[in-house]
Amino acid sequence: MAALKQRMFDEKAEWIIYVTDIGQQNHFSMVFGAAKKAGWLTAESTTRVDHVAFGLVLGDDGKRFRTRSGDLVRLVELLDEAKKRAYDGIVARKQENGEAINEAECQAAAAAMGYGAVKYADLKNHRLTNYKFSFDQMLAMQGNTAVYLLYAHARIAGIVRKAEMDMVELAKTASIEITHPKELELCIHLCKFSEAIEDMLDELTPNRLTDYLYDLSEKFNGFYVDCKVVGSPEESSRLLLAEATAVVMRQCFSLLGITPLYKI
Repeated sequence: MAALKQRMFDEKAEWIIYVTDIGQQNHFSMVFGAAKKAGWLTAESTTRVDHVAFGLVLGDDGKRFRTRSGDLVRLVELLDEAKKRAYDGIVARKQENGEAINEAECQAAAAAMGYGAVKYADLKNHRLTNYKFSFDQMLAMQGNTAVYLLYAHARIAGIVRKAEMDMVELAKTASIEITHPKELELCIHLCKFSEAIEDMLDELTPNRLTDYLYDLSEKFNGFYVDCKVVGSPEESSRLLLAEATAVVMRQCFSLLGITPLYKI
């Protein structure tokens, strides 16, 4: 109560968010209730106060995630293991495709993928939902995972590189012209970005943004399958649409704390 009073009246906080596990929900309900009875939190109050509760991370046994010895798992150990698995997967795919292996590039990509996978797996679930921790699921190349989305972004970057055009200069002379239903579908979804941000802030649920990002990737894939970009009569327009998709994806990555990849 003392800390809440100081933040409201001394520090003049506009918005106070307490982030704890759901087990503390009753505690904060009583704190906020007491603050209302004390006359601190009123209809005229300029301070918004929220408790953001989150569920538990579970192991395969459905119980709180722990090591085999029963100890709590340290975050740094999860991140290191995720990076290692991502690195092994990248190298294996390159060897399978007969591609040269650049150690520095592979390490950077593995860090972005591994760390991003752990973050995204946690944020894509509704924050009140318990979920089972699985490296295999979070590092999957298909489905709603950071790895899939990072590959999707890298694919768009590859399309732009192939066109060998300066997108900043192109935007000055060309515009997006919608001639195909898939282009319209993608454009409409791009326009909903601000709505996703507003929903996320109103509800304090990051999964609103992850859902939007995954849907955006799916919409772009549908567009790319049906609409030829490089070498088509609509090349300039479609390149701008692809770049707009990449820009929004990068903004989503930034908000989620994920490093985008331009080449894998």
